[in-house]
Amino acid sequence: MSKQEVCLLIGRDETVLWCDASDSPVLLPDSRARWEAIWRWRNELVEVAHSHPDGPLGFSTEDETTMAALTLALGRAPRFSVVAPDGMVARVEGRDTRVSEEPWWTEPLREVSGMRQVPRAHA
Repeated sequence: MSKQEVCLLIGRDETVLWCDASDSPVLLPDSRARWEAIWRWRNELVEVAHSHPDGPLGFSTEDETTMAALTLALGRAPRFSVVAPDGMVARVEGRDTRVSEEPWWTEPLREVSGMRQVPRAHA
């Protein structure tokens, strides 16, 4: 399976509202369909998540501009997150935090993105 960035729109109760993917492991171009889905689900939208199959575990410059545009369009900032092979980072209220207990949808997101999860040490 080839690697690709994938975007999920997450609603209340961690419901996946919408999903789309790119043809690239390092780029998820803007799409009209995604913006229409965001607007259609704006009242239920809690989180915008996407994958970085080749890393990094953090937000890119393009992610930053997209998050600013989404926040402006929605009039509020949903939670933003990036899922990479070695973990998950979420931006909540302007702060980036490493997520220790990942939501159920991160495993399928990694799989669809074509990434291998780095094994974690067990305590």
